[in-house]
Amino acid sequence: MRRKILLIGTFDTKGEEYSFVRNLILNRGHEVLLLDISIMNDPPFPPHITSSKVAAEGGSNLKDLRNNADRGKAVEVMSSGVRALVPKLFVEGRFDGVLSLGGGTGTNIATAGMRELPVGIPKVMISSIASADVSPYVDIKDITMMYSVVDISGLNRLSRRILANAAGAICGMVEQDISDTEDKPLIAASMFGVTTPCVTKVRQKLEQAGYEVVVFHATGTGGRAMESLIRDGYFSGVADITTTEICDEVVGGVLSAGQDRLHAAGRKGLPQVISCGALDMVNFHAKETVPEQFKTRTFIQHNPNVTLMRTTPEECREIGKVIAKRLNKSKGPVLFLLPLRGLSMIDKQDQPFHDPQADQALFEALRQYTEPHIKILDADMHINDASFASLIADELISLLKKKPAILNN
Repeated sequence: MRRKILLIGTFDTKGEEYSFVRNLILNRGHEVLLLDISIMNDPPFPPHITSSKVAAEGGSNLKDLRNNADRGKAVEVMSSGVRALVPKLFVEGRFDGVLSLGGGTGTNIATAGMRELPVGIPKVMISSIASADVSPYVDIKDITMMYSVVDISGLNRLSRRILANAAGAICGMVEQDISDTEDKPLIAASMFGVTTPCVTKVRQKLEQAGYEVVVFHATGTGGRAMESLIRDGYFSGVADITTTEICDEVVGGVLSAGQDRLHAAGRKGLPQVISCGALDMVNFHAKETVPEQFKTRTFIQHNPNVTLMRTTPEECREIGKVIAKRLNKSKGPVLFLLPLRGLSMIDKQDQPFHDPQADQALFEALRQYTEPHIKILDADMHINDASFASLIADELISLLKKKPAILNN
């Protein structure tokens, strides 16, 4: 089937390279939509969407950007323009996938637009900076970053092969269909390595009941991705078993999901069953990176690049308070299950993070600060007990089968 591919690029400086990629895509039988983000000069061929249009969408005009010669301001304007234009073009059915190639400036501008697209839409960025930290460009979207190895500056034996690979990648992505499957209600679930047994059993039981479960790794970006997809309306309910990212936010670890965590499902009024998975730990990188004020604390070296720190009773009280106050804003039904015998694989009898006093401080804070419409249920079980997983699944299924009343909080 003939598909449409959007090419976003600085055509003034990379016209030769984009012409090469465009021709490969056309020869494959697909259409190409050209969006120009050139700032300083006119492109060597006419684009479908001009850089003047992009600048206008970004709140400025191309002539002023050229006259002012302020590169930082120009990148800001063009990025804003691309963020506004790309989702509009997609909604209009103008393309099925997007490809860009560039250095730092091109990567910054093009990925700004890619991040505005829904998950699942093919997005490929071939970049000379893709071997470094690409998190600012990818964020929580499924952008494929491909290192160009050589600078994108002219065509040669190496660059032609790499650019051809990129063209093949985006063509393959838009050509690939998946078999039609029965649409089942989607459930979001959060997991960490130390809560895997619980989440796995919950997933299996929900799937047996006719639901499809999407599991997110609670590593900061995972929680943010889950919140984003909940906001976008993908899910019917949430099994937020592993709320550990709140520990890193409150205490200062490296896997915080930010202050939006635990808000989206409540705002949507979705049924939620929530628990305390891995609230016994804060995450840092290699042990030498742990801040000095924590040096006397209890640690586990999970691997050379991951150091876990046990939360104290004082920290647990604050964590419980933060969680409770966020859940209080929920417009739908919320059940918080407290696993009284431990919060993770390493928080149980004879394990290094076993600390009943800290766990009790957490439970007391949750009970103290939650409002009456948030139901809390004590379970004399460990979080990874099969009986606890069954309880989570059963309670969520019960909530999902009821038509929830949306509260006007």
